[in-house]
Amino acid sequence: MATATSFFARTRIIAPKEFNRWLIPPAALAIHLSIGQVYAFSVFKAPLMEFFAVREVAVGWIFSLAIGMLGLSSAVAGNWVEKVGPRTSMATAGLFWVIGFFVAIFGLAIGQLWLVYLGYGVIGGIGLGIGYISPVSTLMKWFPDKPGLATGMAIMGFGGGALIASPASNTMMEFFGGGSGTANLADGLYGTFLTLAILYLVVIALGAYAIRLPHPDWKPKGYQPENNSGTKMKTTGNVSANTALRTPQFWLLWVVLFVNVTAGIGILENAAPMVQDYFAEITAGAAAGYVGLLSLANMGGRFVWSTVSDWIGRKNTYFLYLGLGLLLYLVVASFSSASLAIFVLSTLVIISFYGGGFSTVPAYLKDLFGVYNVGAIHGRLLTAWAAAGVAGPLIVNTVVESRADAGLEGADLYRASLLLMCGLLAVGVVANLLIKPVNEKHYVDVDVVKQKEAADRKAVEEAEREAKESGQAKGNSSFAHNAVSLILGIFIGVSLAFGLWDTMVRAAGLFTG
Repeated sequence: MATATSFFARTRIIAPKEFNRWLIPPAALAIHLSIGQVYAFSVFKAPLMEFFAVREVAVGWIFSLAIGMLGLSSAVAGNWVEKVGPRTSMATAGLFWVIGFFVAIFGLAIGQLWLVYLGYGVIGGIGLGIGYISPVSTLMKWFPDKPGLATGMAIMGFGGGALIASPASNTMMEFFGGGSGTANLADGLYGTFLTLAILYLVVIALGAYAIRLPHPDWKPKGYQPENNSGTKMKTTGNVSANTALRTPQFWLLWVVLFVNVTAGIGILENAAPMVQDYFAEITAGAAAGYVGLLSLANMGGRFVWSTVSDWIGRKNTYFLYLGLGLLLYLVVASFSSASLAIFVLSTLVIISFYGGGFSTVPAYLKDLFGVYNVGAIHGRLLTAWAAAGVAGPLIVNTVVESRADAGLEGADLYRASLLLMCGLLAVGVVANLLIKPVNEKHYVDVDVVKQKEAADRKAVEEAEREAKESGQAKGNSSFAHNAVSLILGIFIGVSLAFGLWDTMVRAAGLFTG
């Protein structure tokens, strides 16, 4: 068991009262940009099909397993993450994520697809789930005055991971494979997976070192919690994770998240082959650029729409996602095959709503259930993502294969599945309409919350006393932390700039040929 002064102890990462909260986002982004690589999976789809000589559904299960395990592991580990703190959970997530890559590499080396399922899908998926929820509640605690902004900052990195990984992975596959043909890309999978594993190991380790929790007595300057509660859709109390499962609000929000994710993930997982099926002239490089554009929309939507939700409310924001999203799916299904511009614009907005749904839901949960157990509740709600991670790709891939077997091609391969998504989004609109404030009978006793805060405060005092007695150099520790945060900030900025530049160059091929 970790002592109060051990590196992984929760009390070790509680910041002093004067700590600058803006040093925390780089640490949160470090892990989300790393595990967000899963959103670039469609770039690997054709090479993996070539490598193992299989079709869409067989390869699609890798992605579905990863997302499924993300939801399950986040649900199971939610309480543990809250207990041990973000440093331990981020390090654990990184370990699973990197081991998953190495198991997948072994599967490639001996030609066994099931090992890629096990590595990238199952083991890596566990890392995804733990890593996804680790920094979210932490940033919400640092930004209680702007919960939508906080979750947007935390979760936009997950969407931005593919903005970097999509062009970088395509470039690495071309480099290691010796060309840009599908066979060359397949030959480059081994070197690409190995390079990504090593890079992510370093970045996540630095993020785990830099992450901090706020002091129990800290609050933003001028922030008055009592003036920010009691509105129509915001609770004035707190609900435990176990009690939340017994409320209709939890399950209605589960349905809302499920349909929003199912609708978006079907496009995202098939992005590269889909744009090439709709428009035969699109090259593999341009398709990778399109995947990058979707990643940019995914990342931007997570930040922009969740921030907007601070102004218009979470419920209204979800009506926007679901209602306008339904109309845009109809456009893609009915008209976009005649215009590349309409196709790209419509899908970009759809994916921005998809990303926004993820970043808005933790703030929605905070409004409904309070901050007391929001991390654990969030983890359990992500079982909706697990289900959608299987349903979305399975629906689209199954329809594509059946339509192809029937002799259809191009946009006709996808039309039926897109119309089915419209029906699901309509169900989501109804579910969101039915969400009401949580009844006060479900609130946790106020004394329980105060006891938890008092325990944290006592633990911090003991850790500070032990550190002083052992002669730890606070100044050196602060300098090291600030240096790592600065390095992460620069690395993240440069990486995103590279991803944006490369994406724009490749995406230009969508319209210039």
